[in-house]
Amino acid sequence: MRPDESQTWNEIFAQPAVWAAWAPRLAEIASEVGAWIEHKQIKEIIFAGAGTSAFIGDVLCFAARGSIRMQAIPTTDIVASPFECLRDEPDLLVVQFGRSGDSSESVGTIDLLDRQFPSVQRLNITCNAQGALATRQPKGSGEQKVIVLPEATHDSGFAMTSSFTTMLLSALACIDPQPDTQQRLGTLAATASGLLPLLQSTAPRRPERAVFLGSGPLKGIARESALKVLELTAGQTTTSWDSTLGFRHGPKAVITGRDLVVIMVHPDDHTARYDLDVAREIRAQYPDATVVTVGGDECDVRLRSLSDPRWEAPLYILAAQLWAVIWSGELGLNIDNPFAGKGNLSRVVSGVTLYPVLV
Repeated sequence: MRPDESQTWNEIFAQPAVWAAWAPRLAEIASEVGAWIEHKQIKEIIFAGAGTSAFIGDVLCFAARGSIRMQAIPTTDIVASPFECLRDEPDLLVVQFGRSGDSSESVGTIDLLDRQFPSVQRLNITCNAQGALATRQPKGSGEQKVIVLPEATHDSGFAMTSSFTTMLLSALACIDPQPDTQQRLGTLAATASGLLPLLQSTAPRRPERAVFLGSGPLKGIARESALKVLELTAGQTTTSWDSTLGFRHGPKAVITGRDLVVIMVHPDDHTARYDLDVAREIRAQYPDATVVTVGGDECDVRLRSLSDPRWEAPLYILAAQLWAVIWSGELGLNIDNPFAGKGNLSRVVSGVTLYPVLV
């Protein structure tokens, strides 16, 4: 399959238009949800999802909203160890992300909130108006808000692309109130429109191993980047991810030869010095490896537009999304379903046995 014949390719290139079209409505929704969070006197926000949806929280937990504590806890952890993850208090808000809103762990977390944590407030952000996250009503005293994204974000391909970036931007607009939300999405859309053709024309050769590094909220993007490549190449490209400085402390052993190392350079000048130091170090120590820096004017790939790593996060992920599709095509895979005929991975995880909580 040629990359540009896949739905995944079309969904990646559609993202700028999706963001720009969604911006006016999102600005209204964000204002309403922000006021609701204040009214509920929320003291803690937990961002929950599974797989790619969980990595949204890895970016968002660096957002600042007064004294509210924020953390990312995957629904896979919540379902397995609910009482270590949640507390039944009305000042807790659980934000669930789900492309389909129907995965086993999404449903399992809804059930737990209904039965064991009924006082918790809920915000569900999903791409599927018919999924459980969009349609299930809470059974306790906690209130629920639902944000259903435009249908175009409900990716038909195996890999989450537009769903990831648009859910991330939607949540960020709600928890990091900005008077210029609509303008911000317009700026990101314009930058992405120019960035995508550049990434296409400069795509590196498919490596045997690909490593993605980032600091602060960009560590979550590094994690998602590694997953995109691993998924779309059906495991034929080994991937790794870490924080930029953390990579030195053992994980650097993954580099063995002509590997690709992508370093996402933080917009903060202080943090960027560390990112660039590591890039120089890897180039010197591993001359056979290809090191690509992504970020500001000093980088190989320039995307700087808002100088805020959380808001620019959707731009950083574009490289892994697009290159992974190109590499998938080179491998002769079905890009929209790289595991076709294998039956070991599916677009929506289902069939997980959910055990009743014993109390």
